[in-house]
Amino acid sequence: MKRIGLLSDTHHFLDESVFRHFESCDEIWHAGDFGSAEVAARLQAFRPLRGVFGNIDGGDVRGSYPEKLRWTCEEVRVFMTHIGGYPPKYNPAVKKELSADPAQLFICGHSHILKIMYDERLQCLHINPGAAGNQGWHKVRTLVRLVIDGSAMRDCEVIELGKRG
Repeated sequence: MKRIGLLSDTHHFLDESVFRHFESCDEIWHAGDFGSAEVAARLQAFRPLRGVFGNIDGGDVRGSYPEKLRWTCEEVRVFMTHIGGYPPKYNPAVKKELSADPAQLFICGHSHILKIMYDERLQCLHINPGAAGNQGWHKVRTLVRLVIDGSAMRDCEVIELGKRG
């Protein structure tokens, strides 16, 4: 069993409460737009970190994190990228990739819109954790926590960090 802390779109800002909310997590996954390598380093120092770079990330982040990442957590095939869309309005490249090589969990960021929905057609859970940072048009900063236990994804929680500063 793995407890996962999921965030995206920090845009150079990492709220200290993230560490309290992710205290019980085994890993942290960041779906892009870290904003700086410093944000990634602080998360990595706290818990094992998986991440992808986003469209605002510079060479410092792009040199350490890929554009797309695939792995298996417990028995769940995971695919994460920053710009991905959502069911059924996926980014065309993502739609093609998910059709060719299905995942059971698809994670993206970019839109700053918190969205958790199941794609019946692809048999895949889609999660966009919203935006945890202060930059953007979102009104409330958000995180997601979930548990992956064997092939089950459960106990998905949305955490509100407060209004965008």
